[in-house]
Amino acid sequence: MRIDKFLNAVNLTKRRTIAQDMIGEDVVLLNDKAVKPAKNVAVGDIITLVYLAKTLRYEVLAIPTLKSTPKSQQNLYIKELV
Repeated sequence: MRIDKFLNAVNLTKRRTIAQDMIGEDVVLLNDKAVKPAKNVAVGDIITLVYLAKTLRYEVLAIPTLKSTPKSQQNLYIKELV
């Protein structure tokens, strides 16, 4: 699954266009590398979101099969790393 679709599907961004904008500004890293929106995400990858005040890191646990998942099931697909 493309990283922009993944960020939207697991509710890390509200819309896919926001994910694409974040990727374009190099604030989304996949395995510590800047990527393009079409880059595929695999199980075990580390996604880093760099905000002004903080940096969040997530490990990909599974790839969703649906376009969007309920926020209550977010922990099935990603795990926040400390």
